[in-house]
Amino acid sequence: MTVSLFAPPERIETKVFAEVPAKLRKSKAPPERLAAGKGPTPAGSFLEGPAFDREGNLYVVDLAFGRIFKITPRGEFHVAAEYDGEPNGIAIHKDGRLFVADHKLGILTLDPQSGRIAPVVSRYHQQAFKGVNDLTFAMNGDLYFTDQGQSDLADPSGCVYRYTADGVLHRLASCIPSPNGLVLSKAETTLFVAVTRANAVWRLPFAPDGTVVRMGVQITLSGGRGPDGMAMDEAEGLAVAHPDMGAVWIFNHRGEPLYRVQSCGSDLVTNLAYGGPERQTLYITDSGMGLILIARVPTAGRVLFSHS
Repeated sequence: MTVSLFAPPERIETKVFAEVPAKLRKSKAPPERLAAGKGPTPAGSFLEGPAFDREGNLYVVDLAFGRIFKITPRGEFHVAAEYDGEPNGIAIHKDGRLFVADHKLGILTLDPQSGRIAPVVSRYHQQAFKGVNDLTFAMNGDLYFTDQGQSDLADPSGCVYRYTADGVLHRLASCIPSPNGLVLSKAETTLFVAVTRANAVWRLPFAPDGTVVRMGVQITLSGGRGPDGMAMDEAEGLAVAHPDMGAVWIFNHRGEPLYRVQSCGSDLVTNLAYGGPERQTLYITDSGMGLILIARVPTAGRVLFSHS
């Protein structure tokens, strides 16, 4: 007899919004990126880290070739920046600057008007990061980011940091096997972290002084590579991209699965962002085919610091 813990999640279909054009597809990444598993997919890119600006443009990174793309509301791709780095995630400040988690260089900023890239922070207590992965802003301008590197169950050495709006860096958690995407609860009293190699989403509650207390597991998944990028909706539902499962799962505030947003492209869905006039459209990076997928969802995404 099979016992199910939850009802099967309702299926939501996707469609293609945009595709990396042929002229922007490449094939030969630097050898060090190939050796680290950061090379291009057959799509000639590796899309990640979607984030919207106030004009409705969608920015995504191309991890394999050190590029940041700007995608217009009509789905047109433009190269906003190309440099010798490994951009993995984007979060947009309310002043319009793009903050970039670069696996090779640390936290950077990109001025979307000039294309200028500048360093923000690259080490903690004189020690270089292992390889930062993703980042998110609190409403007060504090920046949270994950330092994943090549950590896994055999080397659970990943960390989570807070870089305050006034420029102070704190390590919030360590000994994590591959911290990846992250998102704050609506009240910003808890940080949720996708722990890829443990195939789980962890919960990091904050004490009044901002330190993490009673860190635990919020959601356990199965199959695929483990959770990657995440986003929060207005009902405190958690949307989680699950590479190799071809799905974004949407869980309610209790951690119960409500929806499976199914890729119409490849199984390699890596990250997501809420967009559209009512923030009720999920924009999903399909890294396997170089696509941006979209799906209409029942609940609007949270207003982010970029739009506050």
